[in-house]
Amino acid sequence: MAPPGDGVRAVPFRENAHAELSLQDGDREARHRWVCGVSYDGRGFCGWQKQPLQPGLAPSIQTTVERALSAIAGQAIEVRCAGRTDTGVHALEQIIEFSSPVARPPTAWVRGANAHLPDTVAVRWAVPIPADADFDARFSARARTYWYVLIDSPVAPPLWQGRAGWTHRPLDVARMQEAACALLGTHDFSSFRAAECQAATPVRTLEDWTIERHGGFILMRLTANAFLHHMVRNLVGSLVYVGDGRRSVSWLAEVLAARSRSAGAPTFAAGGLYLASVRYEAPWSFPGRGDEPLSLAGLV
Repeated sequence: MAPPGDGVRAVPFRENAHAELSLQDGDREARHRWVCGVSYDGRGFCGWQKQPLQPGLAPSIQTTVERALSAIAGQAIEVRCAGRTDTGVHALEQIIEFSSPVARPPTAWVRGANAHLPDTVAVRWAVPIPADADFDARFSARARTYWYVLIDSPVAPPLWQGRAGWTHRPLDVARMQEAACALLGTHDFSSFRAAECQAATPVRTLEDWTIERHGGFILMRLTANAFLHHMVRNLVGSLVYVGDGRRSVSWLAEVLAARSRSAGAPTFAAGGLYLASVRYEAPWSFPGRGDEPLSLAGLV
C-alpha cells in the first residue's frame, strides 16, 4: 500500500461494482486532469476496452485500471487511452487520461492505484494537466510505436508462451529488412487490416520499421501515425513468409498493392505484440520511454 501522507483513501469494491459508482448530484464537475503511463501483461485479459458482462469473460484492462483509480478517488473514474490493444497484446507504455473531482498528489495515483492492481498491470507515472487543456490521449497522439518480439527456433519456447511470436523456420533478417523498407511512407494498407476494422480510411503513414536479431530473438519496431486493426500482426505474418524464403523480397510490396486482405499471410500471434510508446507534440511532454534504448533489453 502507499505510505501514509499520500492522500490515499481506499474504498471497498465488490465484483462488478464499478457500474454502481457514480458522481452524486451534489458533486462538482471534475476539476483535476491527469495523464498516466500504464504497463501491462495482456495475458488473462479480454483486451483493453471494456466489454459487457458475460459469464466466463476475462476482465478488460480498462475496467481493471478504472476500478483501481476509482478506489483512490472515492468516485467513479473513467479513462481514455492512446490505443485500444486486443486480447493478449501487451503494453510497455499505454497512455491514459482521466479527470477527478478530488485532488490527489502524483504519488497517490501511482502507488495507490498499484496497490489495487494485479501484478500484471502497473501505473508507471502520473502527470497533471490543466483542466481546460486541449488534450486527448488518443486524438492528440502524433505517432505510436509497437514492438513485435519473434523467436525462430525448432521448438516453441515454453518460457515465452504468450510473450513472443514463434516460428520453427529460420528467418533471414536481412531479407526481412529489405522487404519492410518498401512499405515505408503513406499507403493504403487494406491488405493488412482486419475484416472487422472500423477505421474510416485504410491510409496510414508507416514512419519506421526496423528488424534486429538478438540471439534467438528478432525484435521488430514499427512506428506510424496510427495503425489499423491487426495491422502490425498482419504485417509481421507476411514478413515471416519473406524471411523464411516462402516468398520473395518483392512479395510484400505486391501484397500492399493488391489492397486485399486475402493477398497476405495469416495474422501472427497476439502475444508477441507490445505497445511501446506514444508520441505527442509540444507542449505535451511526458516521462515515457523516450530516453531508454529501444532494444530487447527493455523486455527481459
